[in-house]
Amino acid sequence: MRMFERIGIVAFVTVAWAVAPAHAFDGTPADNAGAARPVAAASPNSAAALKSAVPPANSLTSLQYAADGGHPVAQWKLGKMYAVGEGVAKDNLRAFEYFSKIANSHAEDSPSAPQAPIVANAFVALGQYYLDGIPNSNVKADPDKARQMFAYAASYFGDATAQYHLGRLYLGGTGVARDPRYAARWLGLAANKGQHQAQALLGRMLFNGDQVPRQSARGLMWLTLARDAAQPDEAWIKDIYASAIKKATDDDRAMALQFLEQYLKGRRD
Repeated sequence: MRMFERIGIVAFVTVAWAVAPAHAFDGTPADNAGAARPVAAASPNSAAALKSAVPPANSLTSLQYAADGGHPVAQWKLGKMYAVGEGVAKDNLRAFEYFSKIANSHAEDSPSAPQAPIVANAFVALGQYYLDGIPNSNVKADPDKARQMFAYAASYFGDATAQYHLGRLYLGGTGVARDPRYAARWLGLAANKGQHQAQALLGRMLFNGDQVPRQSARGLMWLTLARDAAQPDEAWIKDIYASAIKKATDDDRAMALQFLEQYLKGRRD
């Protein structure tokens, strides 16, 4: 089954979930941020799997040979190399082609399969390319296709980075009708998996009561986690945290600390 046929099936599941009764916005899984979009950025949960799947030293020739033979790890590695210009001239179209091969061949792989993080990551990369398009190519900006890529990885594979990007689309109304409450659901799923960018956006929404019921202490907890995990080039996260901590009351800070301790304990258990 081709990639877009499979996505069509999952789209139905996504819509059905969208109209389910609302759940709490505290990030508990249900029983326009200004952030940069690094191509094929891996979620915290999948980063280790991706790293271990790729041999530390592969020649370009051997990678191409393995990729031509349909090996998804080699295809993913080459896609990443061309996306950032690592050891090769940067070529977004070639990167797109390698990620597309993975998506087309492995969309129906089990979410528990060893290669699942790589497949999900390929869908995320494709979604990022569809958001902006690739200049001088037939890959045009198509927010709806981007949404489909993110939704598939988010729903079928449960990928945290895809859930974050999907939440951003609904938060900003990019390619979809703006729906902050639905955005909060996706961001909450990603935040609970340790996706720090999702933690930042969800934290800001909850702290400010931005189109969702205000939960200032819960929001401050998420912002604290996001700040601690933020990369040097993610000043926007630290700025959001700094703004919130200035407005927070003593009660907000004390309750946020309790929430933080509970969250960390749950992650350890």
